[in-house]
Amino acid sequence: MSPTDIDYQIMWNRLIAVVEEQATTLIRTAFSTSVREAGDLSAGLFDRQGRMMAQAVTGTPGHVNAMAESVGHFAAEIGPQNTFEGDVYLTNDPWLGTGHLHDITVVTPVFRQGTHIGYFACTAHVVDIGGRGFGPDAGEVYEEGLLIPITKFAERGQVSPLLIQMIRANVRTPDQTVGDLYSLAACNEAGDRRLQAMMDEFSIADLAGLADYIIEASRRATHAAIAKVPDGQYANTMDVDGYDAPVHMAVALAVSGDRISADFTGTSGMSAFGVNVPEVYTRAYACYALKCAIAPEVPNNAGSLAPFEISAPEGCILAAKRPAPVSVRHVLGHLVPDVVLGALHHALPGVVPAEGASALWNIQIAARASDPASGLPAREILMFNSGGTGARPKVDGLSATAFPSGVSTMSVEATEHVGPIIVWRKDLREGSGGAGAQRGGLGQVIEIEAREGYDFWFNAMFDRVEHPARGREGGAPGAPGRVELADGTKLRSKGRQKVRNGERLRLSLPGGGGYGPPVQRDRDAVRRDLEAGKITATEAREIYDLKD
Repeated sequence: MSPTDIDYQIMWNRLIAVVEEQATTLIRTAFSTSVREAGDLSAGLFDRQGRMMAQAVTGTPGHVNAMAESVGHFAAEIGPQNTFEGDVYLTNDPWLGTGHLHDITVVTPVFRQGTHIGYFACTAHVVDIGGRGFGPDAGEVYEEGLLIPITKFAERGQVSPLLIQMIRANVRTPDQTVGDLYSLAACNEAGDRRLQAMMDEFSIADLAGLADYIIEASRRATHAAIAKVPDGQYANTMDVDGYDAPVHMAVALAVSGDRISADFTGTSGMSAFGVNVPEVYTRAYACYALKCAIAPEVPNNAGSLAPFEISAPEGCILAAKRPAPVSVRHVLGHLVPDVVLGALHHALPGVVPAEGASALWNIQIAARASDPASGLPAREILMFNSGGTGARPKVDGLSATAFPSGVSTMSVEATEHVGPIIVWRKDLREGSGGAGAQRGGLGQVIEIEAREGYDFWFNAMFDRVEHPARGREGGAPGAPGRVELADGTKLRSKGRQKVRNGERLRLSLPGGGGYGPPVQRDRDAVRRDLEAGKITATEAREIYDLKD
């Protein structure tokens, strides 16, 4: 008997649990702190055509929505004639994966009773892939690390020893990097086991019918949501720091019936440094912004992504061409939702938030012995940190929260465990949220010092230092970020820099923009902010006009 719509709905719900367990396996087994502590990953199930059926809630939009495209490249490259049970494939090609070399995507074909029926896929950020390390200073992608084309990690269950040797020979942390590859493969295997059990329970032999049901239902729901947006052309521009020169970002939204397009014509050309963004990553975050605002209740899959048409002129900084350096593509990529939502605000006033800090303030630290003869081991440390989000039309922004990436911050304890550093300070930054009827979220202040016997180099990849997050509808901008030593010595917001033993690096993360005129803020809310140390007495008096 063929499954009914109710059967398909139940199976759809079960698939969410399947891919969540897939992601949980990766978190439990990963070596990299960026995965096990921050959840910088994605996991999902795809049909035989490479269409994403379900994604784990755990994970980042940049990984998930880019992976949604990536599996199709795997299917085309490997081909059905070379797809065998027990295979595992991988790549970190920025233009075929998720935008930079540090993300490794692993794809495993799913077989049932000897027939290929689909794929599990997952992506995770590895701390070290060789090259210069995670930072923006390279002039070409070749300098940024080891690029692995779409290839077989395992064939018919046998892992490739040559591939493992090549990876180990090109990275500083071979056990950790190779360990993460096995974790990714185990993640897909866990998903496969749960999927097979579900298919046994419902007595289905393949995924074709379920995939069609999920994708078409999601497509229809998304088209219906878009149809509620007023037809028209809506534009926005935004200037951000870039590396050596400011970057101009421009977008034009076109809404017509049940379709919407975003065109980034007018955006600055490519940079000589690694802040360039492959178009796959731009599409991932532009789709995410539009879907959050227009169809947030529709599950994320191939059907709900298809109605959004995203394009950028080849060769602009949001559609970088090979062999451009792209290592820190997240810096501009995470700012894409701000410029897109700014345009959508003209169509849907009172819906989207003000601009936020947006881009993660990632910091890659290379701890090295002050005295090379000491024999102290070198260590690579990665930290994810977040500023404040923009205020929403009726609610304050969130403090020290990663939007749009959604990743968590590694705990201080976990960070200090993996490398010889001390995090002396990590607290909210008073007064950094943009004033408004709804206040922007606060940034944070972080101070880091090397332990005895060590200096450290850090790769700065920070934005919103020269161009803070703008408020909306009369709201004030958030505070800009600062990069300095604890004694006030100013440092650069991009590039590799040294902090000697005894010096402390201080990062003051930017705040989100405010929403609405500050004088309209509830008086009790102003008093609570003042008592909690979220605003200064001067702000309360001069900006919010608090008299008592």
